[in-house]
Amino acid sequence: MEKVIEAFSDRLLAQIDSKKSFVVAGLDPEYLKIPIVFRKKHARKFGNTLTAVGKSIVAFNKCIIDIVAPLVPCVKPQIAFYEMYGLEGLKAFVDTVAYAKKRGLIVIEDAKRNDIGHTARAYSNGHLGMVDLGSAPEQPIFDVDSITVNPYLGSDSISPFLKSIEKYGKGIFVLVKTSNPSSVDIQDLVLREGNIRLFEHVATLVHEWGKGSIGSRGYSSVGAVVGATFPQHATNLRKMMPQALFLVPGYGAQGASGKDVVNCFNKDGYGGLISASRSINYVHGNDLNISKDSFKNFVRTAVDNMNNDINKSLMVKGLLPW
Repeated sequence: MEKVIEAFSDRLLAQIDSKKSFVVAGLDPEYLKIPIVFRKKHARKFGNTLTAVGKSIVAFNKCIIDIVAPLVPCVKPQIAFYEMYGLEGLKAFVDTVAYAKKRGLIVIEDAKRNDIGHTARAYSNGHLGMVDLGSAPEQPIFDVDSITVNPYLGSDSISPFLKSIEKYGKGIFVLVKTSNPSSVDIQDLVLREGNIRLFEHVATLVHEWGKGSIGSRGYSSVGAVVGATFPQHATNLRKMMPQALFLVPGYGAQGASGKDVVNCFNKDGYGGLISASRSINYVHGNDLNISKDSFKNFVRTAVDNMNNDINKSLMVKGLLPW
């Protein structure tokens, strides 16, 4: 009997309901900002080396994952913060993904990957799917649940990811309207054909790309990245992509709050995933000598406050689904 593969969107929504949370906890480690308590053992053993960096990152991430696992549905490691430390950083990324999944969290890799079709297939196989080893069985490599992708090479560059969604039950989040201020330089350009902005045209493509992966709860496994720092656009984008889950960066350190993200949700109270990294990872500020217990308390409080802020903002609008 053929195994039924559960849609990524259904798995994610089940986690949201279980945790009563729409928060995505970023995992963006910068070695010199990590409290010394996570670094000192590895520095003593390996010295001032990339090996010590990689092991310190894993220790730091595991601590955060243990705190947030009961509180949020997913984590989002940004691979740039691992790649910059070379092979040891990538090992830390692999270990972080495996540990988060072991703790029952969904992993969204923030990589913004894409290229022409042939290369996009390699990205999709390596991050979402399986790699053919010839006579040996295919095997997963990074094996994340979902990945952010850049749509600006067109539909043939997205197609390999759509195949991984169907075959492996994975997901993607397509960049539509990003949270950085200078996104307006390109994404807000008005197209002569249709008299719409570029990011709105991308939204229509996301809606089309997602039609083939609608889960049992009515949401697609093709989601959209929609920045919280541009709340004025969220209402229209939600209408244009009613079946897409929105991954919403910009909360916390970038200035957005719960009231800025409510327009990213549908009338059923779902559809938004609100991401924060710096305001969770570095709640200790410049206090690198903070104790592990104090750090844990700060992280837990930051996540609790974020959950409460978002849920309260949804409740005020009559959108809280529980």
